[in-house]
Amino acid sequence: MSLWARFKNTTLYKSIYRNEYPDTPRNQVLVILNSVVLHLHPVKVPRRAVRMSYTWGLGGLSLLMFLILTVTGVWLMFYYVPAVPDAYESMKLLETNVIFGPFARNLHRWAAHGMVIAVWLHMTRVFYTGSYKPPREFNWVIGVVLFLVTVLLSFTGYLLPWDQLAYWAIQVGSNMAKVSPVIGTYVQRALLGGFDIGPATLVRWYTLHVILLPLACIVLMAMHFWRIRKDGGISTPIPYDEDEDQDENPPPGGDEPNK
Repeated sequence: MSLWARFKNTTLYKSIYRNEYPDTPRNQVLVILNSVVLHLHPVKVPRRAVRMSYTWGLGGLSLLMFLILTVTGVWLMFYYVPAVPDAYESMKLLETNVIFGPFARNLHRWAAHGMVIAVWLHMTRVFYTGSYKPPREFNWVIGVVLFLVTVLLSFTGYLLPWDQLAYWAIQVGSNMAKVSPVIGTYVQRALLGGFDIGPATLVRWYTLHVILLPLACIVLMAMHFWRIRKDGGISTPIPYDEDEDQDENPPPGGDEPNK
């Protein structure tokens, strides 16, 4: 008996993995159902629904951009000082005195741009293919909120260097919030941390960027993935059963059925 086979029979292995290796349909289902992460994913996915020509991988690309932003953002937090005027000086030191500092900052910035574009294209694809229709209306709403959170993440990160661009962007953004009906003045005061742009403003935008908005994004993405499973899996241009019949029973000669 091999060492791996012996290890699989130990109490330690069985306490971690509750089922056998996923080499059968039943074990594949058990792996998904018994995993705290994989259970968010549908047990079965139609083959046609995950073709690159249909999804373009935009949902997964959006998640990849978020993971890159998380890793690079945590790394940048080791060097960034959320104070006035230390914020600007810390960014200058990051560009000149930190190994791979410019690379990490630029990777973070371009990943932010990439995530905004990927989420927007993903929503465009969902709309174009009608994937927002029943029973997926609520998940479409979650996707719209996720897009707004993505834009806010990009905007709040744009302000953290605390340079002239950041200062006037805060001025414009807070004035836009001020014209909101009824609560506009209170929203502006909450964003600025007072009546004028100052140190409290930077702290508030920094807190939004590194804590509140990322947490909201994680929760909404978990709900988004869970709703995909509950709403019948990934949308497909043809019924699920018909798709499975076509894949399992190809026509004579091995040719793919007409689309």
